[in-house]
Amino acid sequence: MKTATLNNGITMPMLGFGVYQIAPEQTEAAVIGALQNGYRLIDTAAAYMNEEAVGRAVKQSGVPRDDVFITTKLWVQDAGEAAAAKALDVSLQKLGLDYVDLYLIHQPYGDIHGAWRTMEAAVKAGKIRAIGVSNFHPDRVADLIAHHDTVPAVNQIELHPFYQRETEVAFHREHGILTQSWASFAEGQNDIFKHPVLSAIAAEHGKSVAQVILRWLNQRGVAVIPKSVTPARVIENAQIFDFELSAQEMAQIAALDTGKSLFFDHRDPERVKWLSGMKIHD
Repeated sequence: MKTATLNNGITMPMLGFGVYQIAPEQTEAAVIGALQNGYRLIDTAAAYMNEEAVGRAVKQSGVPRDDVFITTKLWVQDAGEAAAAKALDVSLQKLGLDYVDLYLIHQPYGDIHGAWRTMEAAVKAGKIRAIGVSNFHPDRVADLIAHHDTVPAVNQIELHPFYQRETEVAFHREHGILTQSWASFAEGQNDIFKHPVLSAIAAEHGKSVAQVILRWLNQRGVAVIPKSVTPARVIENAQIFDFELSAQEMAQIAALDTGKSLFFDHRDPERVKWLSGMKIHD
């Protein structure tokens, strides 16, 4: 498994298994299957409502805890120093773990500065190994960096062939932040799995379109967390390290960029209001 060294010196797999939108009753089996097929990074979040199933799966998989990289995330409702401390403890309790490897601020809203102070303290206390953010634009990342000692280790953002965000990736690289992609397959939009350019490249390598996309991201230095509840696809998605895309193929994929999100703009006032009002607990 290919790994990256984060800006605090710890290593993180460049390929992981995401559990977003996997129902809790399906999560346990899906995570066990992923771990048994070589995945060593599991990405969850408090807002996904499946942390407990992830924790059970890690224990039942037979894979030593120290060999599994666990990411979870702080929801907007729990931004702030005291609330973040409580939320982290709740996540650890649900996961059944003494620490998580990576803890992300899930959305760039609310008292992110208070939350970051708590997260920095939790690293020193041994509850978290690395801290980062998700869905932050460069200005929000720069604001966080300007007011704290710790530079985010990771920024997890929407990134796929139709929304490539080269400016953001370059910004992250400049500041020693690893970019991690969510929605690597654009959730199937624009008929991505049948796209003629991607299909032709896949045929050239004897690979699937999904494998080509994941390989393209990794070759750009972007970490990936594909999700599937289909065992054959879970296995397939991990088989991306035995081929390499040429410069010409990378350029062909680069030409697919539209420069626009296929989901929503995190700077849209209505979206900010909606996400900020979303409650995941009483």
